Amino acid sequence: MGSFLSNLLGGPPADDSAASSEESRVTSFHSSARWQLHFNSHKESSQLLVIDFSASWCGPCRLIEPAVHAMSTQFTDVDFAKIDVDELSGMPTFVLLKKGKEVDRVIGAKKAELEKKIQKYQSL
Repeated sequence: MGSFLSNLLGGPPADDSAASSEESRVTSFHSSARWQLHFNSHKESSQLLVIDFSASWCGPCRLIEPAVHAMSTQFTDVDFAKIDVDELSGMPTFVLLKKGKEVDRVIGAKKAELEKKIQKYQSL
């Protein structure tokens, strides 16, 4: 998982398409070029970035998705990104970043734990 995450957070660009959900503030990324632009814009930002690594076939990912969308409207000062992946061992995986550095992660559909960690890091 580490090499995949390293490649995603600092790897070379691929194609150039991205989509945002209109029902929430979660931005879905389908290209590493768009992801790199988004990630690079947050490297110096103190804004909390929550990255949801999930897959369409993942049951727990689909289970927690409505809660993540609700959190994205509740925590308007937090940036939520969603990346559909197949290479992770545990899903959903949420990585929380500040200034381009990982501050925490939640593995699994653990709504209470995710919400608690968002609250903890959003204003630090």
